[in-house]
Amino acid sequence: MNRRPGTDLVESARAMAPLIAREADEIERTRRLTSAVTQALIENGLYRALLPKRFGGAEAPLETFMQMQEEVAKADASTAWCLGQCSVCAMTAAYLDPDAANEIFNVAPGILAWGAINHEVQAVPGGYKASARWDFASGSRQASWLGAHVRVVEADGTARRKPDGSPEIRTILFPATSATMHDVWDVIGLRGTGTDSYSVDNLFIPEKFAALRDDPAALRESGPLYKLSTNMVFGMGFAATSLGVARATLDAAIDLARGKTPQASKAMRDNNAVQGLIGRTEAQLRATRAYLYATAADVWRDLSQGAVITEAHRVALRIASTWTIHQSAAVVDTAYHMTGATAVFNANKFERRFRDMHAIAQQIQGRDAHYEDAGRAILAGDLNAPPTTR
Repeated sequence: MNRRPGTDLVESARAMAPLIAREADEIERTRRLTSAVTQALIENGLYRALLPKRFGGAEAPLETFMQMQEEVAKADASTAWCLGQCSVCAMTAAYLDPDAANEIFNVAPGILAWGAINHEVQAVPGGYKASARWDFASGSRQASWLGAHVRVVEADGTARRKPDGSPEIRTILFPATSATMHDVWDVIGLRGTGTDSYSVDNLFIPEKFAALRDDPAALRESGPLYKLSTNMVFGMGFAATSLGVARATLDAAIDLARGKTPQASKAMRDNNAVQGLIGRTEAQLRATRAYLYATAADVWRDLSQGAVITEAHRVALRIASTWTIHQSAAVVDTAYHMTGATAVFNANKFERRFRDMHAIAQQIQGRDAHYEDAGRAILAGDLNAPPTTR
């Protein structure tokens, strides 16, 4: 599947940037990644960044995955968003029967996508039956397999419970050809992600394709990456995506300022207000990036040295990722307003990045409620305990 397993993922992402940038208009127009971009992502192994090594994946460190996302996002946010979604979905292989994982990830194109948690499945002999519809499936238009996070109901209609009394949630996986796709993604930003809905009707899912994802008791891998929950990695990946969008937007504004002279005003490059604004915004972006990556490095160091994941780690990752998304949006806003009327023209790409960034900030990883969750955990004081599932 990955023809170049030794290639550095970040360098590959950087090398692909010109192709992605050239395809960005078509991605926006069709609301899908183009075949050229999808094929390049596959051939360079980027979809397999977080797949376990024993299935041919890179099992990359968290920071490498984040840098990969950042580089792709500089070229196109929609491409980065789909890549981040499907890359994290591949972490599910760490909880699957090896035969099932190989069938999903080692038969071309080997891409898994899913939507938001919702609905139930009924336990039946040998597996589960599902009839439901799920939304927000970024990357689903490139995927060969789809997933859904569902509560399990026994044959008698009672909810299946875990030993701690909470509902059992399984991630069911099935070929994309088993589902009906619904074209609903008509939005202001991240248009190219094709984050559509999908449904199944009375579909049987064999037991081996129903993972207890993010359940430590079901984990089959020992590497530090899989001590992190998929939700934690989603947050850090999408925060890095935000940094890439912010970097590209600010760089474009700086380039414009070097040559633009607004009507009835001095050249932007000679304007003290513009100079100060660029200096402060550059500092804001660098500080935000440093905070995000320092948090990732601190947590990764602990996990690599054998530590178990704790509530303190979860809180650190959550507030860093949320803060980064919000600060990236602020950087994009500043750059957008700095460029004046130039920003409203499609040809200049400022307005697309503005829309993409604000679509990112509206997603679940950017919720203000994450600060309340973190504050509640900090006030509770038991940060050495295992993390909650939030």
